[in-house]
Parts: sequence; C-alpha cells; structure tokens
Amino acid sequence: LARKLVRLAHPRKLPVVLSRDEVARLLNATTCLKHQAALSVAYGAGLRVAEVSMLKVADIDSERMLIRVERGKGGRYRNAMLSQDLLLLLRQWWKVGRQQGVMHRDGWLFPGQHAMKPISTRQLYRVVVEAAQAANIAKRVGPHTLRHSFATHLLEDGTDIRIIQ
Repeated sequence: LARKLVRLAHPRKLPVVLSRDEVARLLNATTCLKHQAALSVAYGAGLRVAEVSMLKVADIDSERMLIRVERGKGGRYRNAMLSQDLLLLLRQWWKVGRQQGVMHRDGWLFPGQHAMKPISTRQLYRVVVEAAQAANIAKRVGPHTLRHSFATHLLEDGTDIRIIQ
C-alpha cells in the first residue's frame, strides 16, 4: 500500500523580503557594534549566517574590496563584494574590538563569548529577531531574510540574475 501512495509536492512559499527602509531600521536597531557589523556583512555581501559566523579577519581584502568566503556551503571557496560603507563599519568594529581585547589579526572577525571561538549562528539569529522587534518589523525575520533581501534589491536595481546566483 505504501508504494502506491503518491507524494504531493508542497507549494513553495516565497521568502520574506525586507524593504530597504526595513533593512536600515533593523541594522540601526542593533545595540552592539559587533552585531551591527555582522548583520551588515550578511546583508551587504549577501552571505549566509554560517558564512558570516566563520569569517576570519584575514578574509577581508580591503585592497581588492572583497570578502573571501572559504567556509561556505559545500566547502566551496568564493568571493563576495565589499562596499566602501561596509569596509568603514568593519574598520570601526576592528578598532573597538581591539580596544576590548577580543580582536586578533589571525582571529575571528566576529568572536563569540570567548575570543577563540566564532559567534554562534544561534546568537546571530537571536540578534536579528531582537533587532526586528526593536525596529517594529512585523514580518517573520531571520538571518537568511537579509540574504534574500540583498538578492531582491540587486534584482530591483537591474543586476543580471546570473551574477546574483
């Protein structure tokens, strides 16, 4: 009997996408510079939350304006774009992080509770949810929402979909 059952395809839901204004409100609602920088990287470079968490300081290439993503999905290596605004924010975080003693040249870009471990994806998820609540965003928002919003905003600006992919 089990072999005769036909599996129905579940209709796929469209991902939640934030407007540019909502993204700005969410990023400004974060209370910690490290968290603001991490979420800005997720949105500004279109990275997955695990990729943001695993970034090292050395992955930021300010000369070529690239972010090296070596620990991406499937273990693949790729480059993501780094905007001037994002670089300035990361430099600000670097300065504050060094003063706090949590940033090291060969360390994590976003250290966790202990400087020797990266920030957890769970912590980043919590930060996004709390920032969305503080920004009065009623949509169901998670870190991947920033990635979807990044891609959607590029499409709206006329970027070729093959480049976005």
